[in-house]
Amino acid sequence: MRRLPTTGPILILALFSTAWLAAQQPPSPRPFPRPPQQQPQEQQPPAAAEPAVRAETPPAPQPGDEPSEATLGLPVYPTARFLVSYDAGQGQRYYLFGTTTSFAEVVAYYRSVLKQRGDLVFEEPATHMFNVGRFREETMAFPPGVTVKDYTWGGLGGYLNPKLGGEPASFPTVIQIVPPPAAPAGAVRR
Repeated sequence: MRRLPTTGPILILALFSTAWLAAQQPPSPRPFPRPPQQQPQEQQPPAAAEPAVRAETPPAPQPGDEPSEATLGLPVYPTARFLVSYDAGQGQRYYLFGTTTSFAEVVAYYRSVLKQRGDLVFEEPATHMFNVGRFREETMAFPPGVTVKDYTWGGLGGYLNPKLGGEPASFPTVIQIVPPPAAPAGAVRR
């Protein structure tokens, strides 16, 4: 009987284990960023597959188109100036207003107008929140309400005016207003 050389099974085992290890290696890194890949039109899901009710984020105010108390559904401090707004997600926007009035006076104003004490959530820097609606995690990114923050804490000169060369150069107090998201058509708000 003829014997097989003993190196044959070892060689086969070595080749098999090398192939197996190569299959287990992570894919080689690709350069970043990659150009976008074009998807054929046929692979896009049909429009009917989208959710029936979708909260849309209100559009950002355009220059000169500042939000009002009527559009926000919440009071704006009388001397506050609109600074900027941000998309908060889930159909909500954050609206920032700056004022030269002190933190304590602005908090007293909102306590009077909203008829609630609110909560001092931070002592340093002083930050006071007034919640005006129930937070619903499934439809909101942030609880609707008014947040007042002192930007003079620790010797800071205030929140810088985002308008280049704008007066005043900074605002000691900033007010953040987050209105409740708009209810979908036909929905009853509770």
